[in-house]
Amino acid sequence: MTKDERFVIIASSLGTVFEWYDFYLYGSLAGIIGAQFFSAYPPATRDIFALLAFAAGFLVRPFGAIVFGRVGDIVGRKYTFLVTIMIMGLSTFVVGLLPGAAQIGIAAPIILISLRLLQGLALGGEYGGAATYVAEHAPQGKRGYYTSFIQTTATLGLFLSLLVILFTRTWTGEAAFAGLPGEYWGGWRVPFLVSVILLGISVWIRLRLNESPVFQKMKDEGKSSKAPLTEAFANWSNGKLVLLALLGGTMGQGVVWYTGQFYALFFMQSILKVDGYTANLLIAWSLLLGTGFFVVFGALSDKIGRKPIILAGCLIAALTFFPIFRMITTNANPALEKAIEATKVDVVADPAGCGDLFNPVGTRVFTAPCDTARAFLAQSSVKYSTSYGAAGSGVKVVINGKDVPYPDAKAGNPAVTAAVAAAGYPKAGDAGIVKMSNPFDIFRPQVAAVIGLLFILVIFVTMVYGPIAAMLVELFPTKIRYTSMSLPYHIGNGWFGGLLPATAFAIVASTGDIYAGLWYPIIFASITAVVGFFFLPETKDVDISKT
Repeated sequence: MTKDERFVIIASSLGTVFEWYDFYLYGSLAGIIGAQFFSAYPPATRDIFALLAFAAGFLVRPFGAIVFGRVGDIVGRKYTFLVTIMIMGLSTFVVGLLPGAAQIGIAAPIILISLRLLQGLALGGEYGGAATYVAEHAPQGKRGYYTSFIQTTATLGLFLSLLVILFTRTWTGEAAFAGLPGEYWGGWRVPFLVSVILLGISVWIRLRLNESPVFQKMKDEGKSSKAPLTEAFANWSNGKLVLLALLGGTMGQGVVWYTGQFYALFFMQSILKVDGYTANLLIAWSLLLGTGFFVVFGALSDKIGRKPIILAGCLIAALTFFPIFRMITTNANPALEKAIEATKVDVVADPAGCGDLFNPVGTRVFTAPCDTARAFLAQSSVKYSTSYGAAGSGVKVVINGKDVPYPDAKAGNPAVTAAVAAAGYPKAGDAGIVKMSNPFDIFRPQVAAVIGLLFILVIFVTMVYGPIAAMLVELFPTKIRYTSMSLPYHIGNGWFGGLLPATAFAIVASTGDIYAGLWYPIIFASITAVVGFFFLPETKDVDISKT
């Protein structure tokens, strides 16, 4: 690798790390942001609105891919991802300055959501530009290796955001970090404000880059596209490749990635009741140990092909998610595993009074006793089933054959709470739940076992994600490459992947099984493995300078 090639990779990757850092800050601090910007609503509703605002950034990513992909194919790669990083960085910095609802009322959440939409649009254009730029500089036979450095950026961005948050929390203290109710300042603003430094470094580095040689040659020869959207999506020969890239590549890759890095974090915190500090450290260690494998699998794909590695990652993940997450429960919260195995919980009610608990966007309010009883059990990580009683009968919770009345949803659940606790179900903070007292407390068997299992999930992520950029670049011709590759990537990752945590938790709540949410990634990863195997072409030997 020459000095110039190293600079291209470092400049492209570093800027993308900072961009992912900006994007993940919001997700990591959604609870605090909900309290600051949606304080006019009850606590549960605040969290819902905060998560919906986070989801908005994912939903607009494909639109950013279309907008900036078109610009990148007409104007050029370099200037397009300069624009995207400016939008992303400034939006994040403004979140750090933005007054909360206590200061400016309803304007605060409106501005916040607008900034989230800008971040999502910018991220939709950033990845395609960076991946295309690096691939068009890479020599034939090494594109998987070169672009794999871009693939590390999302993980490194998440890792960097976790480090800055943990450092700031330690420095300010938990109370000062969250900020007092009604007050403007809180330590949570520091990670957002720090992003302006990262933005300055990124822009300075990227200004020193030249345009991609493949794109510049095409433009000099007058062969660039004047209507990349039409050529990319209205032409069936290319549109078919876009669909195959989505269904046979990025859809499965997206759900495997978000399961390994995000759902695993939320699963430990929300279901296994692991404290936030420990859960973040466990994920951070697994990322630190596993990130280098993005490059390993990217380089390996230059030798044996993109398809075998990506599809093997999807298939192995689909076959092993259930046992791995069960082993995480065994080691992270052994009391919960024992309670699930030893306790039979049944909600018995008139079927007319029981609705559907599937609520991925979190906006529904349950009032019927049957629904509130089941929702309470799901929030307590209790495995339950539903049986139907006689018409007009009341609701009761049967725990190991003992009836526990549940006469009034508004009266709370003291009897059920006591019965669940007596059956052995642990609550947050109980002894036995995995806990780390400092970042280097990794040699206790319980901690090491959880990190090892999370590391395996990260390996799956590196298998499906490491070669994907090279494959997407090689699928499409130069004049519409930026546009064509960006859309399936951001639908696969922004929609199928980004909506995974909320949908998976909704499945858990509606079924009463803490592992049922895993069917979401298993089904989509399996579809990708089948579609990709039969229909997706191998691309490693494509000469992109001639397309």
